[in-house]
Amino acid sequence: MKIDRLLSIVILLLQRNRIQAKELADLYEVSIRTIYRDIEAISMAGIPVVTFQGAGGGIGLMEGYRLDRSMLTDLDVKDIVMGLQSLSSSLGGPNVSRLLNKFESIIPESGREPFSVRATQFIVDHSGWGNQAAQEGKLIKVKEAMSRARTVAFTYRNAEGVITERTVEPHTLVLKGQQWFVYAYCPDREQFRLFKLSRMSEPVVTETAFTRRDLSYEVLPWNEGRMAASRAVQPFTLQFNRNSRHLAEDWFGVEALIEQTEGIYTVSVPFPEDAWAYGFILSLGPDVVVKEPAHLRDKIREMAVRIASNYEDATES
Repeated sequence: MKIDRLLSIVILLLQRNRIQAKELADLYEVSIRTIYRDIEAISMAGIPVVTFQGAGGGIGLMEGYRLDRSMLTDLDVKDIVMGLQSLSSSLGGPNVSRLLNKFESIIPESGREPFSVRATQFIVDHSGWGNQAAQEGKLIKVKEAMSRARTVAFTYRNAEGVITERTVEPHTLVLKGQQWFVYAYCPDREQFRLFKLSRMSEPVVTETAFTRRDLSYEVLPWNEGRMAASRAVQPFTLQFNRNSRHLAEDWFGVEALIEQTEGIYTVSVPFPEDAWAYGFILSLGPDVVVKEPAHLRDKIREMAVRIASNYEDATES
């Protein structure tokens, strides 16, 4: 999270006269060389950072420099804090929380209470329900591998149940549809691949270094348009009743419902027909019926019969 570190360093330099590069390196758990690269990036952004030599030296800002607070309104700061809160709920760890506390500290004492009210009026929490320890452990490993530019090895089970051992170069963590993915270069396949974090087990950060590759943002696989173009999408018509109407509203929005008769509603949604779509429709429960296309009705009925057969003549073990 380089941008967060840069902003945090600027705030620290505003608060303190001088600070040692080693202290910054220890604080952010990076190398001194990385800190000096950060300082260079901050200087290139137009903030006058000065390096003082000799005893009592260190890194500081040009005397008299102050961040132009007038560039940010209280609403701007509120939005930034809410974004950091959302990031903290997703990634966890001390760094984002530390940055959040520092950023809130620039609010004058007289404005703390109204700012706190505004900042808590809208909360985005991407974390799941229940115990997230396993996922957080994997995130920590992948983040460590990315920050150190080291490959990560893990066992991977794909959607078809095939298990492989992978060692990849992690470039990007992606939160998409409430699921974490790792976008990494796979030397075995000689291409970038998208790995679902929940399908990874026992990730280990190796000591094999790699050089980060250039990413073209026009071909990233989590881009919605690209994914839709790569798979055949067709409209599904689903029927909901009074008991399941809330599911239609939750997933597709109130405006998507078309009332056919009293208490009966339909929704037409475009989906690529695959295992995920089958599972999603079945997860909606017995009060949701596929109306079209006909072959999808047959497929869901067949799967429902197979599910029911698993419970026939079942005996307690």
